[in-house]
Amino acid sequence: MARKRVHYGKPASMIRNVLLTFILLTGIISLYPGSSGSALAANRLPAVAVQDTTPLANSLLWEISGNALQAPSYLFGTIHIIDKDRFFLPEQALQAIDKSSRMTFEINMEDMSDMGMMMSLVTKAMMNGGVKLRDLLSEDDYKVVEDYFNDKGLPIMMLERIKPMFLTAFASPDVEAGSMDDGSIKSYEFELFDRAKEKGLEIGGLETVDYQLSLFDSIPYAEQAKMLVESIQMNDEGSDQFTQMMDMYLKQDIESMHSMITEEGQGVGGYERMLVENRNRNWIPVMQKMMADQPTFFAVGAGHLGGPHGVLRLLMQSGYTVKPLLKPMPQTQKM
Repeated sequence: MARKRVHYGKPASMIRNVLLTFILLTGIISLYPGSSGSALAANRLPAVAVQDTTPLANSLLWEISGNALQAPSYLFGTIHIIDKDRFFLPEQALQAIDKSSRMTFEINMEDMSDMGMMMSLVTKAMMNGGVKLRDLLSEDDYKVVEDYFNDKGLPIMMLERIKPMFLTAFASPDVEAGSMDDGSIKSYEFELFDRAKEKGLEIGGLETVDYQLSLFDSIPYAEQAKMLVESIQMNDEGSDQFTQMMDMYLKQDIESMHSMITEEGQGVGGYERMLVENRNRNWIPVMQKMMADQPTFFAVGAGHLGGPHGVLRLLMQSGYTVKPLLKPMPQTQKM
């Protein structure tokens, strides 16, 4: 699969470029091939007994009903970036959007769509205490990073103070963070956000930007720097993993996607309880309140749907009925 090049310099697209980078951050560790997560062992939550291990159906779209809801809500699993020719949004998803009054993402996309918020995000991307990337890496590893970004037309002197986790988003497999101006890639979040605005839907978020940033800030700078170097060095392996993830997504195999991102030695590994399980549990009361208020179309990373502590099973444990709405192999559709 050909690597997509980053494009910079169009003021009209700067907000989306920065926002796409942040969206990628929410999924970057899910695709990260090299960390065991040992640095965050102390942040793990207590284990919760698995009540139901029956495999879930292969479906990205689910109807949520019962538990005194006046009308169903919907849950759709996204993949943050995908090749344009593999993008699809089935008719059932479009119908679910039409039946909804609100669209809710992991973060509120509307709040993230103004330049003031973007500038704040850029500020929060900087390391504290005057720490520089050169301080965190050996001379050889620093050269790896320097050569990589020089090749991309980004002088390392411009990046020295940026948290390595943010830089890792630019080294993600196959589809690099940056502009979608050439139309070769699509973001489900952007496509759904645009449709929600066209429909006049209220926009919501399951968590705040500050909360997501706090998760990344829990990873020491030195560990982030190590992940950055390994991500650059392992681009070929990462490319294979990203391709596998995309294939699973197109098959709507949400259980395999969850297994891939939480397998020890791959994906979030030891970070699972902090970056996946804890967030899933935090989302449930927010979803309950929103669904009781009005029919809501939730769009979150597909890796959060499956698994013993995934959103679907947590909803079932909370008394809701969830029903798959898509066939295993949908036909590609354009929005």
